[in-house]
Amino acid sequence: PPSTPPVVGAEHRTRYPLKDAAQKLVSNTGTGYENLYGTRNLRAVLNGVYYRGGANNYYHRTNKRDNSNPLPEDGLQNLCEEGFGNAIYLYSTNYSTASKNTRCRTFENVDNQLNYHQVSVLNSQANVKKVLALIYDHIRNPRLGPLYIHCWNGWHASGFAAAATLRQFCGFTGEQAVKYWDKNTDGVNTDPAYENIRKKIRDFVPYPEFQLSTAEKAKLCPNGTSLAFP
Repeated sequence: PPSTPPVVGAEHRTRYPLKDAAQKLVSNTGTGYENLYGTRNLRAVLNGVYYRGGANNYYHRTNKRDNSNPLPEDGLQNLCEEGFGNAIYLYSTNYSTASKNTRCRTFENVDNQLNYHQVSVLNSQANVKKVLALIYDHIRNPRLGPLYIHCWNGWHASGFAAAATLRQFCGFTGEQAVKYWDKNTDGVNTDPAYENIRKKIRDFVPYPEFQLSTAEKAKLCPNGTSLAFP
């Protein structure tokens, strides 16, 4: 019988040793893993394949600007050099000012291009599907490297995209995904308006065309109760 192909993402799972889906590689102020400077509150969603967070603008050491902005240029450059193939900005504000394609040599000394997209997910089911399709592409095509999906702080919109992903690929129930979303807002979840996001998470219905094997789930997905990675 044909051998089972290796599960994507092993290299970055080793490079970013995160024990669960709540642990941060980069802090709220953008400190921590210096090779990913320019991001904030960076966490793994599908460990080795998909990471979530914010953009470090307000706390930036050398290029401080308003929080409502896309990734700074050094953030895009660092993602490229870390081998990321795509990044998605979940808001449209000031996206036009950002570089859409960043070329570099990675830490492995190979040519890479980071493609920077803008997709708003909170008010468009079609856009949720578009994001899930790109995540699925990254799982199926290891050459694409990891994917970074972000909002401003790394809490709300990025949390929704991640919660939908965990429902789609990892079998999270609506309540498990809502608890995941709440846990990773760092306490910024008390506004009654956020109940609308919780409802979207509960109402999400997985797409049959995007399914993972049992082996892939076992390697990539956090545990639905503890959020721990294998």
